Amino acid sequence: MKPESVQEIELPERDYAIVAQLIESISTDYRRQPSLEDLAKIVAMEPTHLQKLFTRWAGLSPKGFLQAVTLDHARRLLDDGASLLDTAYEVGMSGPGRLHDLFVTHEAMSPGESKSKGAGLTITYGFHGSPFGRALIMATDRGLCGISFSDGNDDAALRDMTSRWPFATYLRNEAATLAYGSQVFSPEQWSAQRPLQLVMIGTDFQVRVWQALLKVPMGKAVRYGELAKDVGSPKAARAVGAAVGANPISFVVPCHRAIGANGALTGYHWGLTRKRAMLGWEAGHCAA
Repeated sequence: MKPESVQEIELPERDYAIVAQLIESISTDYRRQPSLEDLAKIVAMEPTHLQKLFTRWAGLSPKGFLQAVTLDHARRLLDDGASLLDTAYEVGMSGPGRLHDLFVTHEAMSPGESKSKGAGLTITYGFHGSPFGRALIMATDRGLCGISFSDGNDDAALRDMTSRWPFATYLRNEAATLAYGSQVFSPEQWSAQRPLQLVMIGTDFQVRVWQALLKVPMGKAVRYGELAKDVGSPKAARAVGAAVGANPISFVVPCHRAIGANGALTGYHWGLTRKRAMLGWEAGHCAA
């Protein structure tokens, strides 16, 4: 039997498998405004049970999520200058809680360390459950350096991440990475008194983009062009998009909050359904 602490972090993974299926359905069928009963049929669950599961996962009901995160709403958010939290108000939430975003400190490896592609670096990794599916957590002795998602194929997820730093030494140790996963995906553990230490391994330009993403508040979205201005390269929106796509620390460095010039969600390295899920999860927690 697994230790209780490991079980606790892996429980949301089972919820996410159901929630992801619903998010995909909602996102493709939002104009029809499917009812709770319609959604329950998709996952073969009783409506009451589904309502409780989804609300526990996202902090808002399936109906609230439908109205907050569809592509149509995502476009209107930016066009109208609204935030996801404003949308939560629109769908009848009582008001925002005083939830702080992830409080992080960070450092960047030197250009020489980045160019070495991990040579001389030891990275510990482990797989853990998360609100967004099975997560691969990676860390050096200086802090968290990677988060990705396996989608049922741990080997592929590991290859994807290790290809970024092919000359590093990798050690699997779930006991060592569990604390990072617990802190990242548990809002009650987000605290300025216990900051999360990040280690950014990338080019100077990539690191500047990732640092700019850290300034985007939870519940907000940012266009690539705005990020380009923030890093001092207003004409480099395409390069900024590439740097956003190369972000190795999913969720913590919030590349899911970056959207296209027209307000569309655009792509996401770990899947557009997961991007919608992250935005909806954040909207729910902002409005709790």
